[in-house]
Amino acid sequence: MSAPSRRPEIRRRRTRKHKIASLRKRIAAAKSDNDRSRLSAKLHKLAVASPGQPLVK
Repeated sequence: MSAPSRRPEIRRRRTRKHKIASLRKRIAAAKSDNDRSRLSAKLHKLAVASPGQPLVK
């Protein structure tokens, strides 16, 4: 594969990694159970679309 065809894939992965990391930070900092469950639902929504390791621990 040439570099131009891989660029969108790399950008998608990088953006997704950043989003997952920020959601995990927000879950760690969440005070109430309501916030925590809302954020873990977002993480779960990302995890459904991706195979491999589970995002929610």
